[in-house]
Amino acid sequence: MSAPPPPIERNAISLPDEPLPQWRTYEVSSSIAVNNVKGKLRVWVPLPQYKDNPWQRSLGHSWHGNFERATVYRDPLSEMEVFYADWKEGSSTPQLQIVSQIAKQDRHFDITRRGSLAERGEVLRHCLQSTQRVPTDGLVRLTAERAIGRIKDPVAQGKAIYDWVLDNTSYDPSTSGIGRGDVEAMLDSGQFSGKSADIALLFVGLCRSIGIPARPVFGLRIDNSRLFAGLGASGNLCFRQHCRAEFYTPGYGWIPVDPADVRKAIHDERLLHADPKLVVLRKLLFGFWEMNWIGFNAAQDVRLQGTSGRALPFLVVPQAEAAGHRFDISDSNRLSYVVNATRIDG
Repeated sequence: MSAPPPPIERNAISLPDEPLPQWRTYEVSSSIAVNNVKGKLRVWVPLPQYKDNPWQRSLGHSWHGNFERATVYRDPLSEMEVFYADWKEGSSTPQLQIVSQIAKQDRHFDITRRGSLAERGEVLRHCLQSTQRVPTDGLVRLTAERAIGRIKDPVAQGKAIYDWVLDNTSYDPSTSGIGRGDVEAMLDSGQFSGKSADIALLFVGLCRSIGIPARPVFGLRIDNSRLFAGLGASGNLCFRQHCRAEFYTPGYGWIPVDPADVRKAIHDERLLHADPKLVVLRKLLFGFWEMNWIGFNAAQDVRLQGTSGRALPFLVVPQAEAAGHRFDISDSNRLSYVVNATRIDG
């Protein structure tokens, strides 16, 4: 397969150019329209991760609309890039379209290969911190200690926590969005059900509580899955957000996991514990991310630039604010959002 087309805007943080035989290139188009609002308007849109890595490359963005001004800002610790635009008071039907090109390939963890580049200390420290909804002490730490028992190796500890999460959670399709990600409330109630943010952040919180750096990666499904139909997406992707996770160990670097998709497959396919398909999937999604999803960021407790409003637990869908009132795509009467992804490499 040929390499992706030349970048539109090459990122400042990029991998060297090299043949990309296993990569696919996608064009993701997001269209936003805002209705029934008064006063000045600002819209924030999370963009794909700007820092190139071995499984995703951002090839650039373009945008147009009837906004007064627009810009992009970054949070390096969370590898977050956010577009935002302003409309003056009285603007007629604010509209915006953003087109991004992203190259993707499957991500694999190989336990036989060590020597990964060390992560920056400030990033690792950041990935050990508690957040408003993900504490790292008390019941969280006690639960993690029970999950790992006497295991000392950090990779094996991560696997033990992954297995504990799979054995104790359930996927709840009635949960709004990708969930609240409120780990403290889940542990206090003993109800370990939800969607991808709930399940992934439970894994992250348990890892952090015993000193293993871990982070969620919030993103969007953009293509069909080779594993199960429910783990893919097509058509309008406006509600196909999904949260994965990764944890860090010296020598191996970041190891990808996706416990939420295991639980979703169990729910969708009605898989029993001993089903060979489930046995394979459990093993596969410890150390594997399928390429049909793009990562946006690993940010938690997000304070949007240019507003004094409350912090968001995470940023994975567009946000809007008018006359001091914030709303998102769950308010379809005010914010219309359409996302489509097209493979453009043949």
